[in-house]
Amino acid sequence: QVQLVEFGGGLVQAGGSLRLSCAASGRTFSSYAMGWFRQAAGKEREFVAAISDSGASTYYADSVKGRFTISRDNAKNTAALQMNSLKPEDTAKYYCARALGIATFPARVPSRYNYWGQGTQVTVSS
Repeated sequence: QVQLVEFGGGLVQAGGSLRLSCAASGRTFSSYAMGWFRQAAGKEREFVAAISDSGASTYYADSVKGRFTISRDNAKNTAALQMNSLKPEDTAKYYCARALGIATFPARVPSRYNYWGQGTQVTVSS
């Protein structure tokens, strides 16, 4: 069973930065792409970023491109999302997720991921 736990959310002013981390259990972390999604109150879950199994390839939503950076450390079974130049519209609960299959990348649809963390809240004040 794979477990994902997110860390690093909080309250930040517009223009500030936060770094989210995702710790994964299990010995197959390096075999799967990982993704970050977010869900604002009253809205559907939306794709933020994805990274391939090796970390060599990344993929971003247009709304965060140039501001957010996804990374992973396969030796530590962790993934991260560095968020810079945060805006109030980035306020949401952020989730990390593991892709459904070994060849699943890039995938921006939640149904292509089958393991999810509990989420961490990010609030950006104006």
